[in-house]
Parts: sequence; structure tokens; C-alpha cells
Amino acid sequence: MLGTFGGALYARQIPVDDGRLSAEVTGEVEKEDNVLVIRRVHVDMRLVAAADARETVERIHGIYAMNCPLYRTLHNCIQLTSSCSLVAPAGAA
Repeated sequence: MLGTFGGALYARQIPVDDGRLSAEVTGEVEKEDNVLVIRRVHVDMRLVAAADARETVERIHGIYAMNCPLYRTLHNCIQLTSSCSLVAPAGAA
């Protein structure tokens, strides 16, 4: 999911290299017949970018998932969600 989101940002000239785009992934499991089963996965992305990119980033975040192979493969099996926080670059006022 991070790769698809990053590719969509890059295509719109929003840099994602050099650690600008990162993610923390959290999974939730439940027991089913004494077997651990992944039920939910959340991808919390963080993008270092100028505030003027916010509208584009939010628009892309709202639509990228259905273009992601991982999401399209698994979204009917487990709950997949994501969020994206925009962080001002160091030294930005």
C-alpha cells in the first residue's frame, strides 16, 4: 500500500524519496478455532512535505487503495485501512 501511495504522489511531483514517506503498520489478530487469524491491518503513513501539498495528498489518499494490488487482493478478506499525516519539513516556518 505504501508503494502504491508513494507512486501516486511521485507522479504528481510530490517527493517521497530520502525517507520523506514512511509507514507504521499495525495488525490485529483474533483466535478462530484456536488459530490466530489476522483480522485488521492499519497502515499509518507519514509524509514530510510542504503544507501546500495537503490537498493533493488528501485527494490521492482517498482514491489510491483500489489501485493497490495488495489492497485489491485482500480487502474482501480482512479489514485494511490507512491514514496519512503530513509533517512540515525541517526548518519550515
